[in-house]
Amino acid sequence: MDFKSLEYFEAVAQELNFTKAAERLHMSQPPLSNAIKQLEEDLGVQLFIRGKRHLTLTPAGTHLLQRAEEILILGEETRNELLSLEHELSGMLRIGVVDGRAPYLVAQWIRGFQEEYPLVRYRLWNGSSDDVLDHMNNGLSDLGVIAAPYDSEHYDGIVCAKEPWVAYVPIDHPLAKQKVATISLKELARQPLIVPQRRSRIEAIRRWFSAIDKEPDILCEMSSYLDIVALVEQGVGVGIFPQTTYTPNPMIWPLVITDPPKIAEYLLVWRKGVVLQELPKQFVNYVRDFVEEGRMQPAPVREGLGIEIHKEFKLPASTELL
Repeated sequence: MDFKSLEYFEAVAQELNFTKAAERLHMSQPPLSNAIKQLEEDLGVQLFIRGKRHLTLTPAGTHLLQRAEEILILGEETRNELLSLEHELSGMLRIGVVDGRAPYLVAQWIRGFQEEYPLVRYRLWNGSSDDVLDHMNNGLSDLGVIAAPYDSEHYDGIVCAKEPWVAYVPIDHPLAKQKVATISLKELARQPLIVPQRRSRIEAIRRWFSAIDKEPDILCEMSSYLDIVALVEQGVGVGIFPQTTYTPNPMIWPLVITDPPKIAEYLLVWRKGVVLQELPKQFVNYVRDFVEEGRMQPAPVREGLGIEIHKEFKLPASTELL
C-alpha cells in the first residue's frame, strides 16, 4: 500500500464508478481496476462489492476511505513542511478551534502572521475543547485553541484571553427589555438554560449555582455557540456561554452574569513532549509575543440594527475561573 494506491482507491470510493474515477485521474479504466484488485490482495480484504452498474463500499472499504483521506492530507502537508525547510517558511498550518472568542483570536493572529509569512496556508477545524484535543492527538491538528481547564500534564499552553460568562436572551424576553448590561446568577435559576455540552463545563455550572443554593434548569446541551444562538433566537431558553466578540444580532441580548461572576479562559495549546515542526513553532512564538505585547484587540461595541450600544462589561480582576 502506497500513496498512489490510496489516491486511486480514494477516487474510486468517492465516485463509486471505475469509469468516472479513471476520468478524474486522467487514466484508462483497466490499469485502475488492476490497481484496486492489487490493493485488495495486499491488504487481504475486499474493499468493494461490485454490482452490474455501480460499486458499494464494504465495511473495510469505508474504514480505509477515512484513513486514506487522513493519510493523503498528512502526506501533502509533510511534503510542504519539507519544502519549507529549504525555502521561505510555507506549508499548511492546521489549527483546531473551540467556539466562542477563539475564532476571533485566531483571526487576529493569522492576519499578523500572514504579513510576515505570506506563503503559509491555513486549515481551521472547529469543535469542542475535547474534540480539538482528540484531533491533535490523532495528528490532524498541529495546534489547538481551547477553553480551560485542560490537561497541563500532557499539553503546553499560552493563556491568550479571558472573558466573562454571559446569559444570552431573546430580544423580546422581559430580561432583555430592561436594556441593562448584567444579570445576577440567582435570576437565571428560574430560566430554562442552554449550556455548553462539555461535561466539565456542566459540572462547573452546577457548582456555580450550588454556591447560591440553587439548581440550574438545564434544558439543552450544545457544543456550538451558533447552535445556542439559534435556540435563543427562537425563544427556546436562555443561553449560558462565554462572551464572544460581538456580531450584531437583532434577536439576541447579552447579559454579563454577576453575583457571583465567572470568567472563561482561552489557551493556545500543543502536545507536550512532541517536537513542533518549524511552521507551528514559529506560529507559537508569534502568538506568545502577540500576547505579551498586549496587541489583542478588545471586543468591539455592539451597535446598529436598532439595538442600543452595549459595551463590553469589565469584571473585577479577582473574578474566578469557571
